[in-house]
Amino acid sequence: MTDALELDVLWQEFHRVVNMTSQELATWLRVSDADEETEPLPDQAGTPTGQHVLAILQKRRTDLTDDDVQIMYDVVDTVTEEADIENEPEPDQTRRRHQLMTIGHDPLRP
Repeated sequence: MTDALELDVLWQEFHRVVNMTSQELATWLRVSDADEETEPLPDQAGTPTGQHVLAILQKRRTDLTDDDVQIMYDVVDTVTEEADIENEPEPDQTRRRHQLMTIGHDPLRP
């Protein structure tokens, strides 16, 4: 596991890029997974990464596991990389926004 100072920085950065609340993320995961014929159980909706982010949002920093820390690094990296993409056509922007929302980041929020 990472040292305390590095974990503090990661915790702050993760909560900066994950700008949706746990309730908003849970709702989005259910909505994004629903289709005309089926809807998953609420606690099984969304991608495994999205579910993991949701679980992290409900934890205290002292309860993090090594897997949690890895997911946090991955989410921070993904959001940071995606923020550098500009001037996409509208359908691509919507698709990218929805993908980012599955990990708790809504790019339309300040």
